[in-house]
Amino acid sequence: MAGTLYLVGTPIGNLRDITLRALDTLKTADAIACEDTRVTLKLLSAYEIKKPLLSYYKQKERESSVKIIEMLESGKNVALVTDAGMPAISDPGAILVSECRKAGIKVEVVPGASAVVSAIALSGIDSSGFTFLGFLPEKTKDKQEFLKDFIYSPQPLVFYVSPHDINDDGKFLFETLGERTVHIVKELTKVFERVETQTLGEFFVEEPRGEYVLIVMPSDAGNKLNELSVPEQVKHYMLSGLTKKEAIKRTAADRGVDKNTVYSAVLDLE
Repeated sequence: MAGTLYLVGTPIGNLRDITLRALDTLKTADAIACEDTRVTLKLLSAYEIKKPLLSYYKQKERESSVKIIEMLESGKNVALVTDAGMPAISDPGAILVSECRKAGIKVEVVPGASAVVSAIALSGIDSSGFTFLGFLPEKTKDKQEFLKDFIYSPQPLVFYVSPHDINDDGKFLFETLGERTVHIVKELTKVFERVETQTLGEFFVEEPRGEYVLIVMPSDAGNKLNELSVPEQVKHYMLSGLTKKEAIKRTAADRGVDKNTVYSAVLDLE
């Protein structure tokens, strides 16, 4: 009988933010697959847990998945963790889970702390929803392609950002999204946890340290344009250089309606 793969959420900063179930799972698993063995050892040492560790990081994710599945098929139970948070959420894990599903291997989730949910709560924004986008790609052209479908989103956009990318990503977001309010959340669950609010135009983090969550609010411009009629708003965007299709999409996003609703209102608009 095959073993079980456990997806174990780990603390995002404070080591005490681990669940009792997570500790039980780590103690009883036959092995622990981890993103960085050095980071995981600190967590395990804090709770006097000693288990064989398997290296499972992004660059070797598919190769490592093969070895882990062999263990699972032999009847071993494996716990998968990342350095912080939940596996497969902006961290390695998705490939292994997918391969386990294909092989008919049982997968269980052992939830834990979430940086994105914690950041939204700490920022105090009043929103009915948000769009989580994780880390931006490394290359500028890939960033542009990645973000193009979210430029006119009526919801806050939430990003994970590493300290060495924070100021460059802030500049890119300003160039792509225009002037917007941004909440900068850092050091979640740690001693220097805090939220700073800036605009993208003035964005700058002095001496970046630790991981960041950026919450970029929707543009205020769209809200003002909603005072126009639908055809007038679409026409405004077309005059600013957008195609009719793009103008319809942006108007729909501004108003929080389906783009077909906007399209039917501007059939004769040239």
